[in-house]
Amino acid sequence: MNRKMLLGVCVLALGPLACADGVGDTSESVVGGKVQLLSPAFEVDPSWPTIPNDWVFGITSGLSIDAEGNIWVLHRPRTIPDELAVHAAPPVMVFDTAGNFVKGWGGPGEGYEWPGTEHGVFVDHNDYVWIVGSGRGDDQILKFTTDGEFVMQIGRAGQSDGNLDTQNVNRAADAYVYPPTNELFVADGYGNRRIIVFDAETGEFKRMWGAFGSHPTDPTEGEILDESNPQHFNLVHGVRVSNDGLVYVSDRRGMRFQVFTVDGEYVDQVMIGRTDVGPEGLEDRLLETAHGRPVPDLIETVATARQSASRSAFSPDPEQRYLYIAERSRQEVVVFDRETLEPLSSFGRVGDRPGEFYILHDMVTDPAGNLYTAEVNVGARAQKFSFSGLAPVSPE
Repeated sequence: MNRKMLLGVCVLALGPLACADGVGDTSESVVGGKVQLLSPAFEVDPSWPTIPNDWVFGITSGLSIDAEGNIWVLHRPRTIPDELAVHAAPPVMVFDTAGNFVKGWGGPGEGYEWPGTEHGVFVDHNDYVWIVGSGRGDDQILKFTTDGEFVMQIGRAGQSDGNLDTQNVNRAADAYVYPPTNELFVADGYGNRRIIVFDAETGEFKRMWGAFGSHPTDPTEGEILDESNPQHFNLVHGVRVSNDGLVYVSDRRGMRFQVFTVDGEYVDQVMIGRTDVGPEGLEDRLLETAHGRPVPDLIETVATARQSASRSAFSPDPEQRYLYIAERSRQEVVVFDRETLEPLSSFGRVGDRPGEFYILHDMVTDPAGNLYTAEVNVGARAQKFSFSGLAPVSPE
């Protein structure tokens, strides 16, 4: 099933449920006697966020949301050009949903090893902030209060002993705390190829697994991964745990996401982003530029990199009816029905204008259903997409 929905569509003819605040409690409607599938629609907010003090963002890699609904943005100040370095914002920046600055902190300090490459941030149900890094030697996980007070470090920088190491990670990409068990799930994917789970209170190792729930192993010399359906993870880039206890793992270079129980039992997988980008839609972009480069060149760059599922997010309704996947090869957000894992709609494209992406890296939703995105590479920004209701989807 391949459906496309225009950004910002909201069909009032479907009644108040389709355009209500929040995602609502149905994924289909009856129009003209026929059942019509619905999918969330969004409108980009080009004014979000407001960055104070003449600060600028570097590569913007991570997003999270706290219990008060504030959006946490993690960026890399050390990637800011030298001529702008004096204007570097703190690596951890917090905004409310209207885009107003709340606070900022982070960076090297006493008692902990700040990562060389900031990559993922997560604010848990107990108001602790977790930071992971993906640079060489970033084998540690940091835990802070929401005011930036250091609490705990799991692992040590430069100490990873590979996929069987239960004390250190190896250039981890993402972290997520599952409230019912207070367990920290880590996408340990740049240096290792596994999901590893720790006790979020003590840092004690709990369990780990690889693709299909297998025991994680280090790559062997000369190993060639089968791109069609690799038996090992190939850049575990994201991990999210749903309210009903399913773990969604974004395998970016594997071009898929896999679903597990919280104990690591394999449930299902979906391949994504594996179709080649054709000439359709390029004709009207041949003369366009973005970030100082021809748009067709940027499209070719992401399409030929053979990387897709970057991160995931859930719709905010209790059932988390919709699953959002950041699809790197086309620079778009793909909306799935979480129960059936069928794609419903998508939005976004390559570019630097509001609502476009380069390179889409992370996502998070707020209680009202609004979606926030972060871009790495030259994109270096966070964007807000306001939820505008449920709209019908139709075959592309």
